Amino acid sequence: MVFMSIVSQRRSVRKFLDKSVDRRRLLQCIEAARLAPSADNIQPWRFIVLEDPDMKKEFCTRVTGGVYRRTRFIEKAPVIIVLVAKINFLVHRIGKIVSRTNIQLIDMGIAGEHFVLQAQELGIGTCWINLFNVKKAEKFLGLPGNYRVVSLIAAGYPAEGATRDRRKLPIDRILYFNEEYKKKLR
Repeated sequence: MVFMSIVSQRRSVRKFLDKSVDRRRLLQCIEAARLAPSADNIQPWRFIVLEDPDMKKEFCTRVTGGVYRRTRFIEKAPVIIVLVAKINFLVHRIGKIVSRTNIQLIDMGIAGEHFVLQAQELGIGTCWINLFNVKKAEKFLGLPGNYRVVSLIAAGYPAEGATRDRRKLPIDRILYFNEEYKKKLR
């Protein structure tokens, strides 16, 4: 697949076939994520793959209840990837104060997007999940204090009707050269 074809065809998948994902394919996705750039080459990403049905069910019961119920569908995904950031004091804590940017979220986002784009090329559907109880996820996983759950990615083979049309803003509504933004951002 050509890159723009992969990007233009990628959709969030919310319905999956009841079919496991081959670990070799998952490893290809993790390898793509591993190769992502990161601030000061810290490489904060860690990936926890939940594929055991009982573990996934218990995890989802804990982290997608109450106000997070809309994302309960991930329990039916053959795989849930938990994106975990290993926090580096200097780069992530001090860097956030200096730059006013949550650097590990950018690093993790780049790695996660590498994962989902590789998955798309392999015919694996994905859905980024950010609506879940992070504290309960970290407690369930028993993570040490310097690790933070950043996001989840549901993955599997798309079922019929698994995606919705997505409307994207036209380029002339999002792009400004030089000082054009002064006239258009109001």
